[in-house]
Amino acid sequence: MVMTSAEIRQKFLDFFASKGHHIVPSAPIVVKNDPTLLFTNAGMNQFKDYFLGNKPAPFKRIADTQKCLRVSGKHNDLEEVGVDTYHHTMFEMLGNWSFGDYFKEEAIDWSWELLTDGYKIPKDRLYATVFEGDPAEKLPASVIALKKWKEYLPDEQIVFGSKKDNFWEMGETGPCGPCSEIHVDCRTDEERALLPGHLLVNKDHPQVIEIWNNVFIQFNRLKDGSLVPLASTNVDTGMGFERLVRVLQGKQSNYDTDIFTGTIEATEKITRKKYHNTDAKEDVAFRVIADHIRAIAFTIADGQLPSNTGAGYVIRRILRRAVRYYYSYLNYSDPLIYQLLPVIAEQFRTVFPELIQQLDFISKVVKEEEDAFLRTLGKGLKKIDELFETTPAGGTLKGSSVFELYDTYGFPLDLTRLIAQERGFTVDEAGFNTEMQAQKDRSRAATQLDTEDWIWLAKDQSLPCSFIGYDLLETDASLLRYRKVKAKGKTSWQLVLDRTPFYAESGGQVGDTGWISFGDVNAVVTDTKKENDLIIHIIEELPESVTENVKAWVDAGRRKKIAVHHSATHLLHAALRKVLGTHVAQKGSMVGPGYLRFDFSHFAKMTDEEIADVEAMVNAEIRKNIPVVVRVLPKEEALALGAMALFGEKYGDMVRVVTIDPDYSVELCGGTHVGATGELGYFKITSEAATAAGVRRIEAVSGLAFESYLKEKEDLISEFRSKLKNPPDVLKALQNLQEENERLKKHADQLEARMLVGIRNELLQKDEIINGVTFIGDIVNVSNAEALRKLCNDLKNNLHDYVAVLCTNIGGKPSVAIGIADTVVQARQLDAGKMIKEIVAPLIKGGGGGQKNLATAGGQDISRLQEVIAEIRATLEK
Repeated sequence: MVMTSAEIRQKFLDFFASKGHHIVPSAPIVVKNDPTLLFTNAGMNQFKDYFLGNKPAPFKRIADTQKCLRVSGKHNDLEEVGVDTYHHTMFEMLGNWSFGDYFKEEAIDWSWELLTDGYKIPKDRLYATVFEGDPAEKLPASVIALKKWKEYLPDEQIVFGSKKDNFWEMGETGPCGPCSEIHVDCRTDEERALLPGHLLVNKDHPQVIEIWNNVFIQFNRLKDGSLVPLASTNVDTGMGFERLVRVLQGKQSNYDTDIFTGTIEATEKITRKKYHNTDAKEDVAFRVIADHIRAIAFTIADGQLPSNTGAGYVIRRILRRAVRYYYSYLNYSDPLIYQLLPVIAEQFRTVFPELIQQLDFISKVVKEEEDAFLRTLGKGLKKIDELFETTPAGGTLKGSSVFELYDTYGFPLDLTRLIAQERGFTVDEAGFNTEMQAQKDRSRAATQLDTEDWIWLAKDQSLPCSFIGYDLLETDASLLRYRKVKAKGKTSWQLVLDRTPFYAESGGQVGDTGWISFGDVNAVVTDTKKENDLIIHIIEELPESVTENVKAWVDAGRRKKIAVHHSATHLLHAALRKVLGTHVAQKGSMVGPGYLRFDFSHFAKMTDEEIADVEAMVNAEIRKNIPVVVRVLPKEEALALGAMALFGEKYGDMVRVVTIDPDYSVELCGGTHVGATGELGYFKITSEAATAAGVRRIEAVSGLAFESYLKEKEDLISEFRSKLKNPPDVLKALQNLQEENERLKKHADQLEARMLVGIRNELLQKDEIINGVTFIGDIVNVSNAEALRKLCNDLKNNLHDYVAVLCTNIGGKPSVAIGIADTVVQARQLDAGKMIKEIVAPLIKGGGGGQKNLATAGGQDISRLQEVIAEIRATLEK
């Protein structure tokens, strides 16, 4: 009987539990506190600190299934996903780990046992790769791994691999070591008889695929490229869940397994199209949707919303690629992805329950994103039509224009190429690639970080960095290590202490600032950050004499202001859930000394009454002066008490529970807080607005920050009264001022209308006939661009076939309007909007646009208005 994907996953976890492994949950797919990653892209990411020696592993043996996302770089190319049958954006990585415990022999033994005895994969279909060594690196061949594999496989099923294929590295620096992969040959017996499988290992054959990689971490790569043996060896394994299921279910494509068939069948029902598992674009669209919906759903569930920057932009690109495929190849023009979300939420209910728990929120976010892009897609199709109109028949679309379609409207190169071919055009792909590379270079330059190797002062490099800042704000400490970092042309230094009172930026709370003294020299700590779980103190200048013994102390006044806003955030969160409903969930926060920012799930603008109710509720809790109680409890016990956990956060087995009245606010939180709510003084919401689909943002102040806010408002009111000559009744004085302003505005409008009539009559006297069309071009004296539009419309009522170009000087800046009669637009194929963009805007160094019969522009260069008129006249003469 064929195992289901759920059974296959559970068998893996049960097997390693039986071998003494602690089963841990998947880390969030969205990475926090790691400057080298946007997303979790491998099973080992959440264990980096153990490999790097930043902290001891809580268990010597661990196993899990990890949500991963790979969308760029050496691992994958987003534009290829769905084209083949085995690459994915989001995927699961099954892994087992040893931290200084077992090594090569046990890892290989258990791999073989699970695959052959557990999953019953035929032994003659399995191949193992072994590192052949590398003389240039002075690395020997993996003798132990080879000897172990010879116990299970004949020589013809063992393949030697080069450093490229069989030496795994975390990055340019860091832990690394040889690896031993396991491949499986899924070809038919007839195909296998014609060509031995070992000749196809690591040759990108779609049916001879790697399913498991055993990495043996033995070395640390330094910045100069040298390798240093680690004090203890580790095992890091990863097995692609989707590929494993494909093998065990006897399928030729990952998309034919029960991981994806439910989504594909639902897509068939909605679009009324049929999936045939071919290379046709229609079938590629089915695979793209089935793959991309998982990446979209899991990242949003873990707290990353689509946006125009960083990780959010990656998710938006993935979502838009799915939309492009169903729009272009399934002829479906309504939002589709959000309709499929219940299918995968139900599919992963038991292993990743965050989808079903947030289904309503995720669906609304995705639908709004789909709606927005479908509108943009329509604009993009209009833009490409304009390109065809301006390109000679059978010609080549400019690479820069094709890149604009990609960058602004989300059109991939292959979609533009397809549309161009249908119209008989070609695409300048080399020019497109040049523009793409330039964008990548700009992005890389903006984010480039040059980090040197750590300089160690501590002899024991396994010493952890402990945080003592909940109880102490200053301490004597030992400097364990430091390094130089260059970013954006600036140099700074990062320090790690054995103990620190500095809170590192985490959970929305900003990092502490303060001082570290080296004898008589005080270095200013400008920020404190986390790199995974390592606490990094940032200073701009390193003292000439670096001593191991230092003193560290936090800016206590700043810390207190931050703690006030963090406790206020908890009170706010609870109040929002009581006033708006329990659907409210935190989607982000920023807790600083000057204010707090809180993002939450809600789909309507808060009313003034709701804002007032939330403020009143929070301030009532402040006046009660409730003690803020912090306890450390086992996670399951804390959750049983009703403590609120945030989606997308990674919690350990022991958690900090912050309670402000058990009936009001109980949350898991690692931040710093006040002792009692009375220390907040007063709470005031300063703004409420939308920040993303289905997400609202509140900004608020409390404590001393509220006093500053109140003083600012009082000063503003005082200045306002002063400008009104300190009337006894301010509101009455304001009302009188508004009424007087309205009277003056009406009078000004009447004067302007009379003036425009006079200007119009003068313009009608300056008309000339060019190629049978009445042309009027002049620089007129009006005070705003709207007046130019009114003049053009007024001329329309007095002339039949006409073209008018009117210019003016508004405060030293040029403004231009072009009006064209509808009859001329149709008969002469003239377009005011195109003239503005192609002729006017470059001349006046500005921009603009509009319709074919009326368009406007503004700019910077006032000197070329006569040239603008001459160019439009010349266009008409042609």
